[in-house]
Amino acid sequence: MTTAQPLIRARGLVKRFGDFTAVNGIDVEVRPGEAFGFLGPNGAGKSSTMRMIGCISPPSGGELRILGLDPVHDGPAIRARLGVCPQLDNLDPELTVRENLTTYARYFGIPRRVARERAAELLDFVQLTERADSKVEPLSGGMKRRLTIARALVNNPEIVLLDEPTTGLDPQARHLVWERLFRLKQQGVTLVLTTHYMDEAEQLCDRLVVMDGGRIVAEGSPRALIEEHSTREVVELRFAADSQEPFAGKLGGLGERVEVLPDRILLYVADGDAAVADVAARGLVPASVLVRRSSLEDVFLHLTGRRLVD
Repeated sequence: MTTAQPLIRARGLVKRFGDFTAVNGIDVEVRPGEAFGFLGPNGAGKSSTMRMIGCISPPSGGELRILGLDPVHDGPAIRARLGVCPQLDNLDPELTVRENLTTYARYFGIPRRVARERAAELLDFVQLTERADSKVEPLSGGMKRRLTIARALVNNPEIVLLDEPTTGLDPQARHLVWERLFRLKQQGVTLVLTTHYMDEAEQLCDRLVVMDGGRIVAEGSPRALIEEHSTREVVELRFAADSQEPFAGKLGGLGERVEVLPDRILLYVADGDAAVADVAARGLVPASVLVRRSSLEDVFLHLTGRRLVD
């Protein structure tokens, strides 16, 4: 049990935009050296929370402390110790890959010589050394994302904020970004990220909160959340029909619960193979059957009735 003071502490945190409440009284603590995630669909309040943590948007209510400081009064001091990787890459296409880092370093008052050394280290870290003198525009999406992460590290931040770090990337590029972020965590950097990808949250996060409608509906490690809110296994049944609904009523009593999606039925059970046998015993013949372990997406579906990506 760590006794270190949290780097981020929110109590009853609120963010309103006119009559709309984007963040509705959440409590959050982020500990030194951990990877902490905000999981949820678009519009859940994740990005609004990140903007408050990043001292870009002031809270409408509640208490927020970043690195022990008040973001309303100490915004510049906090931002100097943060690294920020926004949801959309905002690199300068007129500059080279290296210049995007060295120019950004000047905003932090880093001397030119130190900035060049730091840029070389970071380009090696994100595996872009061979593209140092290339312009940004021809880079692939994955390369641009890695460069944006490198830029967020120019000032040796204590906390790195990553808003949807791999949205739009192909699987190979996503895994490379995950590897770089895991290495950062190994070096003691605290990571705070938003995502609506359940596999990303399971890969990267030590702890996370599930948000929906501006509120936190669950909190814990990925494994603990799955164990608390779902069953050991899930059976996915697809029936060859326009609607899956008529078949759901014939599955009662086969598991802890049944979820009907537009394209399939999810049967939450302790033993998937036994449940499949029970389905067949009832004379039901699905077009396809899949038995799998429960995931964070199942947790979210159970808590909110919605898919993670919607």
